[in-house]
Amino acid sequence: MNLNDYLKHFQVSEEIIRQTMKEALSKGGDYCDIYFQHSIAEYIGLEDNSVNRAYSNIDRGVGIRVLNGNQTGYSFSEIITGEAMKKAAKTAANIAKHNKEFKRVSFQEHFPANYYPIKRSWETVGVDEKIPYLQQINEKAFALDKRIIKVNISFTNSTTYILFTNSEGRITYDYQPMGQISVSCIAEQNGQKEQNSFNLSGRYGIEFFTPENIERLAREAVESTVALFEAGKPEPGEMEVVLSAGSSGILLHEAIGHGMEADFNRKEISIFADKIGKKVAEDFVTIVDDGTNPQVRGSINIDDEGNDTEKTVLVENGIMKSYLHDRLSAQHYKVKSTGSGRRESFRFAPLPRMRNTYMLPGPHKREEIIRSVKKGIIAETFTNGQVMIGGGDFTFYVKSGYLIENGKITMPIKDINIIGNGPEVLKNITMVADDFKMTEGGWTCGKEGQGVPVSMGLPTVKVSKINVGGV
Repeated sequence: MNLNDYLKHFQVSEEIIRQTMKEALSKGGDYCDIYFQHSIAEYIGLEDNSVNRAYSNIDRGVGIRVLNGNQTGYSFSEIITGEAMKKAAKTAANIAKHNKEFKRVSFQEHFPANYYPIKRSWETVGVDEKIPYLQQINEKAFALDKRIIKVNISFTNSTTYILFTNSEGRITYDYQPMGQISVSCIAEQNGQKEQNSFNLSGRYGIEFFTPENIERLAREAVESTVALFEAGKPEPGEMEVVLSAGSSGILLHEAIGHGMEADFNRKEISIFADKIGKKVAEDFVTIVDDGTNPQVRGSINIDDEGNDTEKTVLVENGIMKSYLHDRLSAQHYKVKSTGSGRRESFRFAPLPRMRNTYMLPGPHKREEIIRSVKKGIIAETFTNGQVMIGGGDFTFYVKSGYLIENGKITMPIKDINIIGNGPEVLKNITMVADDFKMTEGGWTCGKEGQGVPVSMGLPTVKVSKINVGGV
C-alpha cells in the first residue's frame, strides 16, 4: 500500500487534513499532528473441548494533538469526516490563546521500513482456518499427560492501519499485524491441582502457527503445569537470584526500563533523572530498547509520532547513555526523539514508551553462573508484579523456578515473591551469560491508563542479592 491507498482507506484528502490543521493551529499553537487509526481484532476461545466463544471488534477514528510549548491539547473523533475533524481540532486548539497565521503545509511522503512482513493479511483468514489450530492443541495437551483435566485456549489476531501527518509536512503510514495463541492447563494429582500457561505472540500472519509451533504450545503448557506438583518453597530471606534467559526480562522491563522513560526523568520522578553519563552497572552490562527486531511483538516501523523506530542504547558497558524520548521530552533535553512516542489508540496522546527492552549477552556461561551460587534460586516464569517508578522498588510474583544449593539445581520451586529495588538490582548484577533469549509471549505494558504491546529479553543473569519470600 502507498500513501494514496491510506488516504482512500480513511476517506480523507490532503486538503481536508490541511483545513483541519488550520483549525487546530488557529489560536497560535506551535505544532499539530493528526493520527488516523483503523483496527480490526478477532478472538476465538476453546473450553471444555469445544470452541464456545468468538467475537470481533472494529475501532476507527482520528486523534488531533496541538502543542504549545510543553503543553498539550488533545481531542479525538470516532467519525472521520471533514466536519468532525474540524470540530475536534477546535477543541485541541484551546491549549493556545493567541492568533497566528497558518502557513500552508506541503506534505512530503515518508516511506517507513517494514520489520514485520507477512504472507497473508488477517482479513483474508476465515474463522474456519483458525479453529483447527485450537482443536489440535487441545488434543495434543490431553494426550501428553493423563493428569491434565482442563485446557483453555484462545486465538487472537488483529490488524491496524495507521496514517500520520503533522504540521511540519511529514505524512507517513503503517500496517501492523499481530497474532497470539494462549494455552492454559489445569492438572490434578492425588487431589492436588496446579495451573500454568504458555503463549506465543508476535507481528505475524497465520503462517507463523506451523505444526512445530502448535506442538510447542501444547508441550510447554503441559510440562510447565505438571512440573509444579514437585515444587516447594525455599526458606525466605535475602539470597542470590539467577534470572533465567527470556521471560525474566519482565523484571528488566518493569523495575528498570520504566525509570528510563524520559517523561519520568523530565519531571524528576525517576531515580535515573541524574544518571546520564554515570556508572549504573558493571562493565559487561548493556541494555537496549529496540523497535527494529523482525516480527517481535513490541516492534514498530514508525512510532505514533511518525518517527522511524530505532535501537536505542540505554546503558552501555555499565554507563547510562540515554532515555527513551518522545517529541516533548526530546525538545526538553534538546536531543533527537528515539522513536519511542507510543499510544494505545487514537483516543490518547503519545507518551515515551518501551518497545523491546533487553540486555545484551555477556562474557559468562549459564553453567558457570549456576556453579557460582552457594544458596539461591533460579526465577523461570513471572506472572505479575508492582513497581514504584520513582524509587524503583518492586515486588514480583515468581510462578516457577528452581532452588540452587552449592552450585547445583535441586528442588523445583513455585509461588514466591522477589522484593527489591531496580537500580540496586542493576548494580548487583555480577554475572551475565552469553545465552540471550527474547521472550515470545504476549506482553502488554500499562502506563497512565494506556496499554501497548511490548516484548523483552535477557540472557541468564546473576544478581548477588534479592529478598525472596513466600506467598
